[in-house]
Amino acid sequence: MIAQRTLDHSIRCSGIGLHTGKKIQLVLHPAVEDSGITFCRSDMKIDIPARASYVVDTRLCTTIGRENASISTVEHLLSALSGMGIDNAYIEVDGPEVPVMDGSAAPFVFLIQCAGIREQSVAKKVLKVLKKVSVQDGDKYCALYPASGFKVSYHLDYDHPLLRDREVSIDFSRQAYTREISRARTFGFLHEIEALQKAGLALGGSLENAIVLDQYRIVNEGGLRYEDECVRHKILDTLGDLSLAGLPIVGAFEGAKTGHEMNHRLVTALLNDESAWRIETLAGEALTPKRVTEGAPQAA
Repeated sequence: MIAQRTLDHSIRCSGIGLHTGKKIQLVLHPAVEDSGITFCRSDMKIDIPARASYVVDTRLCTTIGRENASISTVEHLLSALSGMGIDNAYIEVDGPEVPVMDGSAAPFVFLIQCAGIREQSVAKKVLKVLKKVSVQDGDKYCALYPASGFKVSYHLDYDHPLLRDREVSIDFSRQAYTREISRARTFGFLHEIEALQKAGLALGGSLENAIVLDQYRIVNEGGLRYEDECVRHKILDTLGDLSLAGLPIVGAFEGAKTGHEMNHRLVTALLNDESAWRIETLAGEALTPKRVTEGAPQAA
């Protein structure tokens, strides 16, 4: 049996919110079997499950919310939890967004490693894709389709000399998340960042937590961590967004120019089509699908 995993003990950190520029406290806690990933706005004492039905905004980042509470920029932390195979965790955030840290998932991977990982007494459950599901908007496209293991292919194409016609494919059964993806930082264009900050957005953005490009080059003195770091960051984001299905996905993702909004539409389309998936345990037992009412499939 491949067991579910949680943290071995609680761990905390603090950092600046990318959009608010405010200091945020974050605490990761272990959680019981089959509870999944849950966020808590600790300053408001409101829990928000990390499920697709709780997504309330996908502009600039992925935001989940419930009642009058919301938490934005959840995708990097969710990506780290997914990449490290964490099934169950309870996450306290004392403000409206997860701290951006260095703009990648690596600091969250480090936190998870410091907290330790504990196997639990229940078999890991996965969401197995049974047929192709896709969404398209002009030249933007993303799809999930059946495959063994979990694979992601992403095609990036911006009108910039360093970001034209770039593609990366990762087979996570053969390649390590920590080495291939976790260190890839978010990126943006200098003129867009300046405009956002004038509008009161991206107030915490800096060269310390993002790759910044002007018309021709990368502004950061240290350059890139990977030759194709921007494409890899898109994969990092995609893993966080796909984790909102509520279970690890067994299948393949293919995306072209997609972002948080289309990723969310894809997950929703998959979950709403009961013929497109089934829940399995990694012990081999198949579970009967039932209608999704909270944004992720539930075992019957």
